[in-house]
Amino acid sequence: MAMAAETQREAAEQARTAPIGAESEAYFSCRDIHAYYGESYIVQGVSFEIREKEVLALLGRNGAGKTSTLRTIARAPSPELKKGEIWLKGKPLHKMECYKAAQAGVVLVPEDRRIIPGLTVEENLILAQIEEPRGWELGRIYEHFPRLAERRSQEGTTLSGGEQQMLAVARALARDLKLLLLDEPYEGLAPVIVREIEKIVAEIKELGITTIIVEQNAIAALQLADRAVILDMGTVAWQGPASEVLENAALRQEYLAV
Repeated sequence: MAMAAETQREAAEQARTAPIGAESEAYFSCRDIHAYYGESYIVQGVSFEIREKEVLALLGRNGAGKTSTLRTIARAPSPELKKGEIWLKGKPLHKMECYKAAQAGVVLVPEDRRIIPGLTVEENLILAQIEEPRGWELGRIYEHFPRLAERRSQEGTTLSGGEQQMLAVARALARDLKLLLLDEPYEGLAPVIVREIEKIVAEIKELGITTIIVEQNAIAALQLADRAVILDMGTVAWQGPASEVLENAALRQEYLAV
């Protein structure tokens, strides 16, 4: 326990001294962000950075603040950011509302996927491209997601869970995507479908899309990620190369119970 406490103190110190903002070499950075649901203090001084084309696994036990951190980065209405700075390619996301952050290239794929009822697969994709700036054209999307091409005329909400996750990711790519936020992409899916989604996330990495992935299946996320940030009770408990977490069973047991 003493070693874990020391590790946490070192991680906190790294977070406090990390570079920030437009002058940072990081593609994305957040610095000392604090966010609340009403009076509930959820995100408690989180700081980390991402280089361009990196995949970062944001990990922690249930209730650690992972999804809340993603929502804060995406500038969702809740939780409310009350302190701290969030930068993407020199742009101050912390000064933006959610629609402005989306226009700046931040796209959150939530756990519930939010496929629009009553619309086909293709209509869901077209709707994502109504406003500028646009991302991938439909032909390119269908090339990378042939199953969606086969089901382009099918209502999106009638797809399988794995296919809906594909559609949610494809809809993000239809925008001018600069930072992809994936919240629990494997949640509730059968193992065979999880393997398909893993291939999609791996392809996203190969395409050089900067990504933050929150996933309860920590091992799967770490195998895809370049670096990892572990949250504990709304604070950064550890950050560093993903390979170090995979190799450190004591660290995983302490913060991830795996």
